[in-house]
Amino acid sequence: MGMTPDDGPLVLAGREYRSRLIVGTGKYPDFQTMHTALVESGAEIVTVALRRVDLSSRGPGSFFASLPAGMTILPNTAGCYTADDAIRTCRLAAELGLGPMVKLEVIGDTKTLFPDVAGLLEAAKVLVKEGFIVLPYTNDDPVTARRLEDAGCAAVMPLAAPIGSGLGIRNPHNIALILEQANIPVLVDAGVGTASDAAVVMELGCDGVLMNTAIAGAKEPVVMARAMRLAVEAGRLAFLAGRIPRKAYANASSPIRDLIE
Repeated sequence: MGMTPDDGPLVLAGREYRSRLIVGTGKYPDFQTMHTALVESGAEIVTVALRRVDLSSRGPGSFFASLPAGMTILPNTAGCYTADDAIRTCRLAAELGLGPMVKLEVIGDTKTLFPDVAGLLEAAKVLVKEGFIVLPYTNDDPVTARRLEDAGCAAVMPLAAPIGSGLGIRNPHNIALILEQANIPVLVDAGVGTASDAAVVMELGCDGVLMNTAIAGAKEPVVMARAMRLAVEAGRLAFLAGRIPRKAYANASSPIRDLIE
């Protein structure tokens, strides 16, 4: 029996995580379903949209009380359409003790929710100088990814498809190009629809995947959370194992030579 390939943890800014799945908290029908799904996902990092939760409520039954104990909270700037808004939101996260690691979003279009690349780079540079650990949500452009890395971001998070679309990885070639050049973790963020999408992301060699709608919007969110956990693990193992090359024609599993006559 072959040995399981040796795989180290996901490392973000010096901190180690066993799970390579990062999950969100929006769109769940209720806090109990959210809590159970987050536990079932096995994720250790949960991202929270600061502009969409009640930051003042921390008592029993509140949003924050419903998060599983021990999870790293990754505040995000969802809903920010300018660099200034995103910077202010990150500073608020720091004041609330939720930093210094942040998921940076600067949205440029209301229909597609694609990022405003210029605003994203501007905000990233400011936040890195202020000591934040910046994980930027970006498009799947290798040039932008390189500029974000040069700006000091701790990881780069290219989209697979528009946020919440469930379309899966639309341009695996671009993701592969980003992986080829990156010296920081590459975490695919947005567009995953089902378990096979998550597996494809990991088989490409991505360091992790972030998702929210694919789990929260499923008919059975808790069941989908488990499916995603297993898919991420399977995809990572397949990447480490090394797939066979694609061939145009058949290649018999049993060799033709040395047949018994």
